[in-house]
Amino acid sequence: MTRYVALRVRNAAIVVWASFTVTFLLLRLLPSDPISLKLSQVSSGGASAARDPAVVAALNARYGFDKPIPEQYAVTAWRFLTGDLGVSIDTGVPVADSLAEAVPQTALLAAAALAISVLAGGAIAVLATYTGARPLRWLLLALPPVGISLPVFWVGLVLLQLFSFDLGWFPATGNDGAAALALPAVTLAVPCTAALAQVLTKGLTDALGQPYIQIARAKGLSRARVHLGYALRNGVIPTLTLAGIIVGNLLAGAVITETVFSRVGVGRLTQAAVTTQDSPVVLAVVVLCAVAFAATTLLVDLVYPLVDPRIRQARP
Repeated sequence: MTRYVALRVRNAAIVVWASFTVTFLLLRLLPSDPISLKLSQVSSGGASAARDPAVVAALNARYGFDKPIPEQYAVTAWRFLTGDLGVSIDTGVPVADSLAEAVPQTALLAAAALAISVLAGGAIAVLATYTGARPLRWLLLALPPVGISLPVFWVGLVLLQLFSFDLGWFPATGNDGAAALALPAVTLAVPCTAALAQVLTKGLTDALGQPYIQIARAKGLSRARVHLGYALRNGVIPTLTLAGIIVGNLLAGAVITETVFSRVGVGRLTQAAVTTQDSPVVLAVVVLCAVAFAATTLLVDLVYPLVDPRIRQARP
């Protein structure tokens, strides 16, 4: 078990390092640079400043862009390891401060969306494999493909039009209160719910066809106990693999959702940073997402042996 955990921690560290390295190199290989973009966006004297070699050189030196790329990489990597995420080129605010303001809002949105996804997706899968009514079963099985096919921005716009503008039940924008969180969370949860329901339905269907289910039924156990106590425990294993993908979808969907609903969060921060090519912010956001993805995957890997003890004896 110790070796199993050590290997999973190593893999998580490799994922974070690879994300940092690839993003750093891609940002340095872009044809434009953030300094020129910043100077060109300044009104009045900005155009002349952008053409002034002394100003450009001073800003490049200030942000370390005048050094060779290997040296920049080493310096930036060391700063990240020590908790220094740098300073935003666009705003001049420390990146850590911007993330400290944005992350709680996005984390709250992602947690609400994940809760909705688990509850709704689990309910759809369990009911679809439990019910004996064929029309209801067909309806429930049709919901996941429909949910996956719907674009997140379209779902958000439809919910805004219906529940904010037409009915007035929820505010259209902002971060204030649970009411402002409801529509963005549902929007973000739709594709995750569909994916979770689809995989869990397949897992439950396969589990219900196993011999141990027949033995449990032969012992006189109730249908509900066999379904929830035996089939669900084994059928949920493939669904756990989706955890990392779901976290990735939540983080990616947050960019669109927070833009549609004008919420302050990592999504809006990312959109602004990409628009201005604010490389310190973009790099920090990518590493943050990689850490979240790696941590979730690591947690799932550690939960696997608890769900299926045979994994403890399996050779990694």
